[in-house]
Amino acid sequence: MSGHTTRTVAEERKYRRQRLAASLRLFARYGFDAGVGGHITARDPGDPELFWINPFGVHFGHVRASDLLLVDGEGAVVKGEGRVNPAGFAIHSQIHAARPDVVAAAHTHSVYGRAFSTLGRRLDPITQDACAFYEDHEVFDGFDGVVLDLEEGRRIAETLGSAKAVILRNHGLLTVGTTVQEAAWWFITMDSSCRVQLLAEAAGTPHLIPPVVAKDTAATIGTPAMGRLNFRPLWDDIVRVEPGLLD
Repeated sequence: MSGHTTRTVAEERKYRRQRLAASLRLFARYGFDAGVGGHITARDPGDPELFWINPFGVHFGHVRASDLLLVDGEGAVVKGEGRVNPAGFAIHSQIHAARPDVVAAAHTHSVYGRAFSTLGRRLDPITQDACAFYEDHEVFDGFDGVVLDLEEGRRIAETLGSAKAVILRNHGLLTVGTTVQEAAWWFITMDSSCRVQLLAEAAGTPHLIPPVVAKDTAATIGTPAMGRLNFRPLWDDIVRVEPGLLD
């Protein structure tokens, strides 16, 4: 359970829900919210067939842990009050079904993620931060409109494979992790890496980090433990500034 074996199921559930709410608040701060689009999910520790998701139509910056919805494999709300984003269910239900190792998944329509997704290619290893995704992200090379079909969600999960992220062409980014912290941090830093590459390519031709160096760097900064570590100061800050999210 999130790298800890001493928590009870109830304690782990609270832990995940609070970090999910914190991630949504952080995403609002980074400008990743866009109307009713975007969702972050966390698998329930008591029943791995269920997952928690932010309620449809509620601003990321207002979500509390108590506002999250528990959803089953059919998209029905098992606990909580509110509606489930249909696209969120179509994508996340298939990700969680295909990847038992994944506790959390994040997808929003961030500006730089959307811009880079139109190129239909992977990030290049042009910075230390981008190396976190070296040989560990894929591209879903297709866009058929809003993802409301479970079959398309399944294809996205299939393309993701065992990676930590997938770029959805003409759509945006999706990241996953063995904890909520990882999924959230990978999304934040991936969007930032998209921004850097767009800026660098607008200015000239970036120098690529050699494959051997990129791979060694990924082994250092692309690990689950590093994802959790990078999330920690963000958690400390958002909880201090907006403690109500824990309710």
